[in-house]
Amino acid sequence: MNIFADSFSAALQLISGADPLLVSVVVRSLAVSGCACLIACVAGIPLGAWLGTARFAGRGAVLTVLNTSLALPSVVVGLLVYLALSRSGPLGFLGWLFSFKAMVIAQAILVLPVVTALTRQVVEDVDNANGEQLQSLGAGPLLRSLLLAWDERYALLTVVIASFGRAISEVGAVMIVGGNIDGFTRVMTTAIALETSKGDLPLALALGLVLLGVVLALNALIAAVRRWRIGSTDRPSLLQATAG
Repeated sequence: MNIFADSFSAALQLISGADPLLVSVVVRSLAVSGCACLIACVAGIPLGAWLGTARFAGRGAVLTVLNTSLALPSVVVGLLVYLALSRSGPLGFLGWLFSFKAMVIAQAILVLPVVTALTRQVVEDVDNANGEQLQSLGAGPLLRSLLLAWDERYALLTVVIASFGRAISEVGAVMIVGGNIDGFTRVMTTAIALETSKGDLPLALALGLVLLGVVLALNALIAAVRRWRIGSTDRPSLLQATAG
């Protein structure tokens, strides 16, 4: 009990004192996950929106693969990225292994299926309910997907926030491709694992508290966006404006 109390007290002191090592790890974590989430959203939201409206042969198989990739283990992604970026791998000439870029790539690959699948579900639900209205006006699958995605932008904002939470809480892939190098590729999750194994419980606990704080803030932001979305339902949507 004394160990926990002492560690907790020391952890709070590190946080309140803005310990330089703690701050550098937190900032690096936010930067890696933010870049990865941005890349995944730029690619995943348009793709998911298109999958939500398009109908083509083999669509069921594509969705099965997409949904299966949601459970893709992070260590497997890390291993594949490691093999691709290793010196003898196809992308070894880039020299990105054990770097910031390698961690961004690994997290982006992990988050991409989440963004795509959730966006597809949001757009498909709206398309099933109101898609015929846009079809009657001559909108094809691509245009329809873009219009519906914009109409559901508040819902998609929660997808972005949830995806960032998935990225920042990941540990396996960034540990493999980043190498957990102090001052260069060490992020919150990998630092927690390392500091715990070293016995530096105050720093590990401080990082854990910050990580929990980030996750809590993300959940609060999702709840705020949902309330904002509900409060905006009295405003005419794109579909309502089109119908008018």
